[in-house]
Amino acid sequence: MKTILRSFAVVALSLTLLTGCEATRNANNKQKGAVIGAAGGAIIGAVIGNNVGSGNNSELGAVIGGVVGGSAGAIIGNKMDKQKQRIEEEIPGAEVERVDDGIVVNFDENSGVYFDTEKYNINAASQETLNGLAQVMMEYPQTNVLVVGHTDSSGSDSYNMTLSKNRAQAVTTYLVGRGLDAGRFTTQWYGETQPKYDNSTAEGRAKNRRVTLAIVPNQQMKEEAKKEAGEGQ
Repeated sequence: MKTILRSFAVVALSLTLLTGCEATRNANNKQKGAVIGAAGGAIIGAVIGNNVGSGNNSELGAVIGGVVGGSAGAIIGNKMDKQKQRIEEEIPGAEVERVDDGIVVNFDENSGVYFDTEKYNINAASQETLNGLAQVMMEYPQTNVLVVGHTDSSGSDSYNMTLSKNRAQAVTTYLVGRGLDAGRFTTQWYGETQPKYDNSTAEGRAKNRRVTLAIVPNQQMKEEAKKEAGEGQ
């Protein structure tokens, strides 16, 4: 009887674990973000891609910070809405999304910043796009920026990791060279390890060759918003 009961327990536990794993696989990015807490989980999902719950994402969470709620959150949201609108005005081809307290700007080969095959220099067309982004960021100094580089699955793991690092750093270096404070930037790279699209298709691979930026409120903006909302005491 004990053997039978133990067997039932094992089966029940297995079904529970299987159900939990299946739920995670089927979750969208915002749902996955809840797994790593309130520290910008949805933004991390938008910046990284399909594997938001894995890897060393706690560092990204610390950079992005927690979501501000209440009236202060509404004040921050209004400011970020205006910044998003300005980015769309300056860079019509960019993919710009408001996520939680931040803005996610995704650049792939079809949206403003792209690199020649196996290259990481900022070409003339990409410079024009980044000049527009730098202009907006000058207008909104109370934001920090996370720059993340990705590649498709072509080539070796180590080569792709280095390529994504070089491309992400090239974007950061260019923006800082336009007069933005280097202290506002954090640069990260993942090579081919965090695909957002299907690498088995040419279209998916092109989209995975991307640099994504998360623009988030800095501590000064948060404190001022809380003070304005009467929540700073």
